Amino acid sequence: MVNQAVRRLPPWLSRRMGQPSALHAMKNILRSRNLHTVCESARCPNIGECFSKPTAAFMILGDVCTRECGFCSVEKRDAPLSVNPDEPENIALTAKELGLKHVVITSVTRDDLADSGAMQFALTIKVVRDTIPFISVEVLTPDFKGDEKVLKIVLDERPDIFNHNIETVPSLYAKVRPQADYRQSLKVIETAKKMTDDIITKSGLMVGLGETKGEIKSALKDLLNAGCDAVTIGQYLRPSKENLEVVEYIPVEVFKEYEEYGKEIGLKHVYSGPFMRSSYNAELLRGAL
Repeated sequence: MVNQAVRRLPPWLSRRMGQPSALHAMKNILRSRNLHTVCESARCPNIGECFSKPTAAFMILGDVCTRECGFCSVEKRDAPLSVNPDEPENIALTAKELGLKHVVITSVTRDDLADSGAMQFALTIKVVRDTIPFISVEVLTPDFKGDEKVLKIVLDERPDIFNHNIETVPSLYAKVRPQADYRQSLKVIETAKKMTDDIITKSGLMVGLGETKGEIKSALKDLLNAGCDAVTIGQYLRPSKENLEVVEYIPVEVFKEYEEYGKEIGLKHVYSGPFMRSSYNAELLRGAL
């Protein structure tokens, strides 16, 4: 049972929602083209800031997932939506309308599809690049069930940044990611780096789920050994009552400790803070391209 004190947000986790007019304007653009964002579907606390910039992480392949991760508020169902053939072009047009210089493309997990949705990733990368010259493209993909041939479909379009989140430490996988495998996720990152060694590889971790400092530091070592270049570390915040409860709110100084440790062991980029998310300020890595 979680202590009542844990349920109350500490002062460093207060967040302004941003300008309502900017939020509504962004949502209207997305709805007009039937697009989804992980910002909305996953109830990200940074949505106000990001939609006011504007920036967004486009979520392809619908907004219904085939997996039941304990931390995620995206709707789960065995029979998700059909793949929308207009989605790649709609994303490209929206990114152009918003004047984006860096675009993030992510997705729900689609274990129901033969290619796990890899072709839709590839098509979206291609159409975005054809529509907007000089844009940088980051993909945040599921594990594709560890299928290297499927992963290659995405990497053949040469995204600038390849991101796959391990999310948490091995001891918590049964609770947090019951349909995933820690070693398989590390292998996805390792394989991506081997297939395209000039790509920036990236991953992310949540804290506050009951992990220890030692486990986080061990995971950072595993990511380094897998060829990961950049890591994000953020506080897990419970998006709904159906999701896992927060075990602990991690103090700001511990995030700093993780960032310093990651850089000490050789990770090129470590972004660590309570509100850090995989796609939050993702354009910061554009300068490393």
